Amino acid sequence: MWRAGWECSPVPRANRLLGLPAARRLLLWSGLGAGALALSALATFARGHALMINVSPSLPYWALWLERGRVPERGDIVLFDPPISPLVVRHFGARPKPFGKRVLGVPGDVVTEENRVFAINGTPVATAKRVSRLGEPLALGPTGRLPAGCYFVAGEHPDSFDSRYAAIGWICRPRVLGSGRPVL
Repeated sequence: MWRAGWECSPVPRANRLLGLPAARRLLLWSGLGAGALALSALATFARGHALMINVSPSLPYWALWLERGRVPERGDIVLFDPPISPLVVRHFGARPKPFGKRVLGVPGDVVTEENRVFAINGTPVATAKRVSRLGEPLALGPTGRLPAGCYFVAGEHPDSFDSRYAAIGWICRPRVLGSGRPVL
């Protein structure tokens, strides 16, 4: 709007930023840079982490915070691709979803079995069933010293299908998708 005695020259849109005081320009550019760094950090974080929802009775938790690439520790929950065997296919299909189990044995631990009771370094940790829910015989899983990169895993449900059974066995790093802890 023109008023008598005033001179007005409109500032082109492209130059409005340059018309801001230096402190405001610095603050604006700093904010944009910090936002870009935050988005980059968030994207990197998201590539290595996941919030998983458990729908299986194998574990009592329904939400798990998993970190990809982290070496599992005793007590962690691991998410892994189960080995494909006739027993796994019959119970979970030809393309089973990843399994989530607790790490009970870590590399270097000694796994033993006596009367279907598995022990880690002499401490009993799990008892194996003789037959599946469908009445199929269940062969016992491996025993001995856990090699580097391999874990003895088990669920907390009595029907959990885990390292106690030969069809699953020890879970080694190439099968592990992530490890972490329950959040809910």
